[in-house]
Amino acid sequence: MKRASLDVVVVGAGVVGAACAYYATLAGLRVAVVDRGPVAGGTTGAGEGNLLVSDKEPGPELDLALLSTRLWRELADTLGPAVEYEPKGGLVVAADQRRQDALRSFAAGQTAAGVEAVEVPADALRELEPHLAPGLAGGFHYPQDAQVQPALAAAHLLRAAREAGAELRLGESVRAVRTGPAGEVRGVATDRGELWAPAVVNAAGTWGGELAALAGVALPVLPRRGFVLVTEPLPRIVRHKVYAADYVADVASGSAALQTSAVVEGTPAGPVLIGASRERAGFDRTLSVEVLRRLAAQAARLFPVLADVSVLRAYRGFRPYLPDHLPAIGADPRVPGLHHACGHEGAGIGLAPATGLLISRQLTGKPPGFDLAPFRPDRFPGAA
Repeated sequence: MKRASLDVVVVGAGVVGAACAYYATLAGLRVAVVDRGPVAGGTTGAGEGNLLVSDKEPGPELDLALLSTRLWRELADTLGPAVEYEPKGGLVVAADQRRQDALRSFAAGQTAAGVEAVEVPADALRELEPHLAPGLAGGFHYPQDAQVQPALAAAHLLRAAREAGAELRLGESVRAVRTGPAGEVRGVATDRGELWAPAVVNAAGTWGGELAALAGVALPVLPRRGFVLVTEPLPRIVRHKVYAADYVADVASGSAALQTSAVVEGTPAGPVLIGASRERAGFDRTLSVEVLRRLAAQAARLFPVLADVSVLRAYRGFRPYLPDHLPAIGADPRVPGLHHACGHEGAGIGLAPATGLLISRQLTGKPPGFDLAPFRPDRFPGAA
């Protein structure tokens, strides 16, 4: 029997894996982070950095987001300005009265769950966003919404983890999960050797299902493709994260078909980011001109000032999607020592701190202080 040289191996150097490593090292654990690519080389690096409560209905994901909202504020103080944390708030707008009524009903449930949501009448929208299109029926302001630069956030979480003793192994692929005679985790085998630890955290994002399979269990993670447009640097013409009411329905939808809804936000560096699209197209990296045209047109309808602005580039990413739209977080009862922290879809950046903190509590045997039952990795049909 090999003696464990580590307490935990975290597979994945995106923001969720970085948060798991950060909180585990703060808890005194010996941690190694392994990723076959660079830091933030997957979904994290293709994200907009959204830290949202505004798009989540009351329930377990919103509870997780509210916990993460508090933790991101703490991390912003700890990690400093390099992560570009902006507590700028969100603004959800309605094109007509029917949608405004739906937003009002949605916000009432959120408010009861602890979200700050303030109705904005049509004649007050331009006080928040002077360049918004005329004729909108109203909206809701969400002061708790924020943003970070996602790749920088992952990098600085890992930097802090390394300073606390964590080991970072990039460009190294996990080939197998090693188990003992009772099926318990003993570590991982990589293309460079063996890492021995009694716990493995699956933070492999869109490839979380593949990592789970190496441990002998099923986790139905699928990629959901999305595109983002990046404009030329501009004065701060968009002050909040602004999106149309239809975006909430798109986030909750399980459809495999293409969906687009305007999501527009400025950045500290000047470019405006324009999303959002969703479709299940496997790992097809083909640039879709149709999607880019839709996003540009929807953004210009929301902010007419953008109609003549140049788009410098577009990029795509793959959100790690699970069928019920909830991530898998926590210990896997099928394989002792295996923990999952993946399947967050487009909310992984926002939910990363809460995920990392809860994983670290499980790893150290502390009460999580949070109901993890809805996130059980074995909850899917045929998973037992």
